[in-house]
Amino acid sequence: MIHQYKSNGYNIVMDINSGSIHVVDDIVYDLIPVVEPMVTEGNRNPEAWKEFAVTRGKLPYSEEEIGEALEELLELTEEGQLFAPDIYENYVFDFKKRQTVVKALCLHIAHDCNLACRYCFAGEGEYHGHRALMSLEVGKKALDFLVANSGNRVNLEVDFFGGEPLMNWDVVKGIVEYGRSLEEPHNKKFRFTLTTNGVLLNDEIMEFANREMANIVLSIDGRKEIHDKMRPFRGGQGSYDLIVPKFQKVAESREQTRYYVRGTFTHNNLDFSRDVLHLADLGFQQISVEPVVAKPTDSYALTEEDLPKLMEEYDKLAVEMLRRRREGKPFNFFHFMIDLEGGPCVAKRLSGCGSGTEYLAVTPWGDLYPCHQFVGDEKFLMGNVEEGVLREDIRDEFKCCNVYAKEKCKNCFAKFYCSGGCAANSYNFHGTINDAYDLGCELQRKRVECAIMLKVAEAEQTQE
Repeated sequence: MIHQYKSNGYNIVMDINSGSIHVVDDIVYDLIPVVEPMVTEGNRNPEAWKEFAVTRGKLPYSEEEIGEALEELLELTEEGQLFAPDIYENYVFDFKKRQTVVKALCLHIAHDCNLACRYCFAGEGEYHGHRALMSLEVGKKALDFLVANSGNRVNLEVDFFGGEPLMNWDVVKGIVEYGRSLEEPHNKKFRFTLTTNGVLLNDEIMEFANREMANIVLSIDGRKEIHDKMRPFRGGQGSYDLIVPKFQKVAESREQTRYYVRGTFTHNNLDFSRDVLHLADLGFQQISVEPVVAKPTDSYALTEEDLPKLMEEYDKLAVEMLRRRREGKPFNFFHFMIDLEGGPCVAKRLSGCGSGTEYLAVTPWGDLYPCHQFVGDEKFLMGNVEEGVLREDIRDEFKCCNVYAKEKCKNCFAKFYCSGGCAANSYNFHGTINDAYDLGCELQRKRVECAIMLKVAEAEQTQE
């Protein structure tokens, strides 16, 4: 499968199955769609390619130019870097049979929040249920469950999530302390992370988090007027002025690594690149601003009509990032970060985050769900931290969720980068985890294109 596109002056060709990326001249770029149908039919005869390209391709190049370009294409094909076969589909069947181990938990340390974010899928932290704080006892049992179900895996991940986790800070500290006590006896290493709106951040919390948290996610939407509109206190007043100095202090105290400022853009700020750049101008170097996922009836929901503007914004952002990088003022944008040489293992490329199998969410009272976005939907209640996973049918359904189980993914060039997208979004829009959130897919494809263009430009700059 081939995907080709033009971006920022580059002719980029992606060979999806091999993962190879090529920057080519105009003639090679124009010849690829002419040759591809022949290769698909099994015809790898360069003379046949040439005859077809010269007589029927109707390209504005001489026969000699076409011949030279086709030699280049044939060489790449024989090296497995172009028109490569799909070797992963059969792997899925073995992948389904693999032993399931749990490697990560999302602990809902607080079903409560001190903000009233307008787009919050958790209903102001309550997850459509009731306000509750996780007890230390439940937190300890969650870690015991994780250790017992992690098999031989050494590295385990635990994210303190909410609501707002800092509303239950003493329990967070107690769970971390208990986790550290389990590491040596069980040959495990815990990687703790924290997601916070920053309202309750102080020096004591920052010091502990810098010592114990591998990563911190700091929630902020960008410009003051945008942030305060969507992330107010319950009384309606904005939270921007309170949190920005705290977040800047966190970023500097962690030497601009091991954190993200994480925002959400909506129909209210289709010019979201301005919010990303605003955060960069505030001094943040690790930035994630993501599209809202909302019901079509919500006033802030993104629509298909918004797509051209959003695509333009991603392009503008990528070009501006290049400019700032060359000026010595770089920053990372989470959705433009792609590893073209290593990256995720095959299993992760095919199935994504591991929700419902390797990754589970834990409610304040100890119930297990496939991920934080399914919490509160009793159809997805899988068990609890004391008895473990009781609904193996739910686990098996998620185990079989992969890019080959989704019709929309089969011919999508981004499938090995997004791994089929979010199961929760698929379920919320289509009633099944084996579909895809269409608007999200369009944006994901654009982000992949921009990310690869940035890699191409980076490689070019290195060679200069």
